[in-house]
Amino acid sequence: QVQLVESGGDSVEVGGSLRLSCAASRVASANNFCIGWFRQAPGKEREGVASIYNGRYNDGATFYADPVKGRFTSSQDNSKNTVYLEMHGLYAEDAATCDCGEGPVSVGGCRSVLIYPEGMSYWGKGTLVTVAT
Repeated sequence: QVQLVESGGDSVEVGGSLRLSCAASRVASANNFCIGWFRQAPGKEREGVASIYNGRYNDGATFYADPVKGRFTSSQDNSKNTVYLEMHGLYAEDAATCDCGEGPVSVGGCRSVLIYPEGMSYWGKGTLVTVAT
């Protein structure tokens, strides 16, 4: 089984930056999976924002939803079993509870987790990002 813990949420000013972390604890080592980043603002549905692939081939490949392209960057430190999401140029609409999820690589690859969060097998409890206006 896998446990995921997000951290790094904070209150920032419009235009500010923040780095979120998703740390994984596993009973056994794993390879070939996807980590997705999702956010949910009050009154809105959960939205996939970024994903990253961990595996033998194309390790570290990332994918982004259109609203965050050029502003958000996902990366990983495999030695720490941790995935990061760096956010820059934050807007008020970026304020949300952010979750990371882990799931298997499906036919659509890790790109697909952006639109199919139901494919995630494990979830963290979330970390809150607030953008002051």
